[in-house]
Amino acid sequence: MRCPFCSHEETQVVETRDSDEGDVVRRRRRCHSCDKRFTTYERAEIALPSVVKKDGTRADFDPSKIRASMTLALRKRPVSVEQIDAAMERIQDKLLNSGAKEVPSTRLGELVMRELKRIDKVAYVRFASVYRSFEDVDEFRQLIRDI
Repeated sequence: MRCPFCSHEETQVVETRDSDEGDVVRRRRRCHSCDKRFTTYERAEIALPSVVKKDGTRADFDPSKIRASMTLALRKRPVSVEQIDAAMERIQDKLLNSGAKEVPSTRLGELVMRELKRIDKVAYVRFASVYRSFEDVDEFRQLIRDI
């Protein structure tokens, strides 16, 4: 590890600690050249698949976009932040466990709809009406019948 103070290549790990959550390792280091100490943090890098949009372009998976869509659909609904976090976790787990390098945006939309249907039917209908671009009331009726 390069020293941030003098750029010397050799440092020594003085102390190592796990975070409370267990997903980050904190290391105190000392530089052999300037003798200054600094802290580094290590965390596993999770490779989520790229998203293939309807127009064929690709983008990095952005969990904040999924969360924003879900939060909008769940606005003024009796759903806790913990429930949203758990739904987000299930979506990301499905993506990671699929092993795919790319995922169509339509698949993401379906995963979000499945989670919303599970935690709040009203939010599910809200999201589906936008996601599926409902044009008339009959499409709402059909969706509600299918619930």
